[in-house]
Amino acid sequence: MLNNNVMVCVTRQKNCERLIEFGKKMASDLNGKLYVVHVAKTGTNFLGNPDESEALECLYQASKNAGADMAVLRSNNIVDTIISFAKENNVSHAILGEAPKSKNKNKTDIAEYLRSLLPNVTFEIVPA
Repeated sequence: MLNNNVMVCVTRQKNCERLIEFGKKMASDLNGKLYVVHVAKTGTNFLGNPDESEALECLYQASKNAGADMAVLRSNNIVDTIISFAKENNVSHAILGEAPKSKNKNKTDIAEYLRSLLPNVTFEIVPA
């Protein structure tokens, strides 16, 4: 059975709302389920930080408005956690925001790395 589940990977920034909107449209077009995923490092206390807490609340509300399930996961290995989530939820499409331009040319692009580990998932990179 072909699933058209869409996973939107977000950080603790309010501007990630545009990624959720992009995912909402894609999930609607594909007639699939929409998931919004944020992975926080284990030990990070974002509830004690008013800015981060406010940003997560904003993302939660945007996810709810888009009809998405939002998962906030804790892990020291963000990439492995995203991969596990994608596999467990039969994700066929993943949406990421464009990474900031790096001064270090050797730095591995997380999107390329995820692509290599999830070859059956279609990745969409939304420009900044």
